[in-house]
Amino acid sequence: MYLTAEIKKSIFKKHGKSEKNTGSAEGQVALFTLRINHLSEHLKKSPKDVSTQRSLLNLVGKRRSHLDHLKKTEIARYRAIIKELDIRK
Repeated sequence: MYLTAEIKKSIFKKHGKSEKNTGSAEGQVALFTLRINHLSEHLKKSPKDVSTQRSLLNLVGKRRSHLDHLKKTEIARYRAIIKELDIRK
């Protein structure tokens, strides 16, 4: 699978406070972004895969809600994660 335990640990270590802090909003957003990018590449190859498309939309919604929460509570962390992951254009 594309998402191993080592990859998850590295994501949370880079974007969260530590590799064991899996609940931080930045870590969750980074993980969702990785999964969204992977599913987007899959959908480019097989555009008729409706279940993957639905999963992608669910992930985008979850990431959006995490980002909205960060935006309301701590705008500096929101701006940092947006810039780091290059989500907005």
